[in-house]
Amino acid sequence: MSLGPDGFNRRKVTVLVGFAEASAAPETVWSLVDAGFDVAAFARKGRTSALRYSRHVVCHEICPPEVDLQRSLADLQSLMTSISVNAGAAQWILFPLDDKGVWLGSKVRIENNWIMAGPQGAQAELALNKCVQTRLAEESGFNVPRTGIARSAKEVFEFSAAEPFPIILKSAECVPVWQGHLHGCRKWICANDGELKRAVAEWGERVPLLVQSFVTGIGEGVFGLAAPGGVRSWSGHRRLRMMNPQGSGSSACISQTVPDDLKRNAETMIERAAWRGLFMIELLRDQSGKLWFVELNGRPWGSISLARRQGLEYPAWHVQLALDPQSQTGIGVSSESGVVCRHAGREFLHLLFVLRGPRSKALSSWPPFWKTVRDMVRVGGGDTVYNWRREDQNVFFADFYSTIKDNLFKSRN
Repeated sequence: MSLGPDGFNRRKVTVLVGFAEASAAPETVWSLVDAGFDVAAFARKGRTSALRYSRHVVCHEICPPEVDLQRSLADLQSLMTSISVNAGAAQWILFPLDDKGVWLGSKVRIENNWIMAGPQGAQAELALNKCVQTRLAEESGFNVPRTGIARSAKEVFEFSAAEPFPIILKSAECVPVWQGHLHGCRKWICANDGELKRAVAEWGERVPLLVQSFVTGIGEGVFGLAAPGGVRSWSGHRRLRMMNPQGSGSSACISQTVPDDLKRNAETMIERAAWRGLFMIELLRDQSGKLWFVELNGRPWGSISLARRQGLEYPAWHVQLALDPQSQTGIGVSSESGVVCRHAGREFLHLLFVLRGPRSKALSSWPPFWKTVRDMVRVGGGDTVYNWRREDQNVFFADFYSTIKDNLFKSRN
């Protein structure tokens, strides 16, 4: 039994994280374990994940929300009740790790000794609704591509008639619901009328769409911890490669400092939202150097590994702040620029995507194959990797396998 630096008795706090399949799950669990917390996880029934191979956490299965949304919610509620009855902790924390976890966490009843370490109410709506995000981002000083909302094919075609190609179509909701279950809505990049008509037919007006002018560029991220006194522990990264050059999570990224003007915009957005805890703002830098807002993530992000390699323990700090809003956690910890972190499975898939080629004529600047190979084999002495921990190394190998297996099926779309 030990006390953390802010005086909490870690052995009496259990953190329930989920979903276990989230890309940030392993590093988040390790951050919490290293801070002295007990950790449990909720996982999709019948679905494998790297976290199931960790020696630090037990995964409890619930119904996948993709199968039955209300049953998934009921299963999570029952799991929380069971944990609070059977565990020997004095305090329990619910910590969502992905958008679907955030959705469930915003709907369950937080009662007894449970605390929600994640967005609720208006903050949950912001975290899960891209329309709300883009409006707030524009009001906060960010550059936002021309944006429309479409619930019918007619509205999509009206947007395309007013705006030049290329355009991008994506779900307006991070967790789109259709006919009582979560609907997997892909993104479409359209360079002409033919591509747009095919995308609209595939969409089928099932869920609301965000329709935007498509901007090409390099992905960047701004990260921080929002506390009552303002944002602390700023950090940033730039994507060296994306798993899919068409647009996806990074397969390799490098840390960088956050300019003051970007901090001001981000702080304005966070203050207007009354946000608390960790956050990530995803951006895109076009060829002219102009930064464009993409989205806000209100839960751990894929490159949390890179943050932890710099000593930025956002997950543990997030929970500590949920326990005590006046906690000084994260103050005085600075980021380090130039740190590279690679995801082994995504790097392999990146090469396959490059070899396959683009799926839209809008993607005119596709990476050359042999240059990609040269870039990937050039490994610096200080380069680090996602999801590696020597005494929990089965997680790394399971993550490599599941990343390739899961995404090879997706890539057929």
